Amino acid sequence: MPAPEPVRLIAVDIDGTLLDAAGRLPDANREAVRAAAARGIDVVLATGRAFHHARPVAERLDAPVTLIVNNGALVKTRDGETLARRPVPRDLARSLVADTRPWREGAALIFDRSDARQYVHERIDWSHPQRQWYYDRNRVYMTRVEPLETALDDDPVQVAFTGGVAAMRALVDRVRGLPCARRLTVTLTEYEQRDFSLLDVTAEDCSKGAALGDWAARRRVPRAGIMAVGDNLNDLDMLALAGHPVVMGNAVAELKRCGWPLTDGHDEAGLARAIRDRVL
Repeated sequence: MPAPEPVRLIAVDIDGTLLDAAGRLPDANREAVRAAAARGIDVVLATGRAFHHARPVAERLDAPVTLIVNNGALVKTRDGETLARRPVPRDLARSLVADTRPWREGAALIFDRSDARQYVHERIDWSHPQRQWYYDRNRVYMTRVEPLETALDDDPVQVAFTGGVAAMRALVDRVRGLPCARRLTVTLTEYEQRDFSLLDVTAEDCSKGAALGDWAARRRVPRAGIMAVGDNLNDLDMLALAGHPVVMGNAVAELKRCGWPLTDGHDEAGLARAIRDRVL
């Protein structure tokens, strides 16, 4: 029997995987990632976060990493160079924004820009306890525009919504029932214990898994040589792509039911354990 393909690329989710419940980067995780990179293994951070929100985490790793952000819409270097992008055509985004007006208080357009027009919103309530910290950290990248449609002078990489779990599930049904739904990808990330969800709408066939597959092909890494670690619904296709999928101990039930290997939770540096066991 041939030996299994060794891990040559590690794709790591950020929230709930690389970071602990308090948003801190455990030393064990940082050291494990650095050790893997030192062995010549490609490290990719694959996240639903926008680039401005993911870049500080990459810098704290102090290791060479590539970033897949906006749930696969952009692939970037840590310095901000765009390596690949899958934007939503602006006419399609305009139609989507118009058809989801009842959810406008949680809606935003995200662009591949480095200035305050990277994140454009109309009337998001930033005093909400699940949003205020994000605004405090990232407001230099944000601009308020009313109505939101007038900001569509370029193709966005993502139309993003935030809100309660029930509201976002209703929005998923709404988006999937639209005539343009076949040209879009809908990704839902839920935090039921906080009654808060993130709904990301990106271009057709855009996901962490699709972007990871394309990037691995560019790096000439076969699927059997990919290790992926994640905890939430937006990690599903990334884990399914990888020859070495690992599910966090704190993962949502849907991932745990897939039968993939489990590691410890994010508060126990489960990522470090997975890298030690399978790579180092």
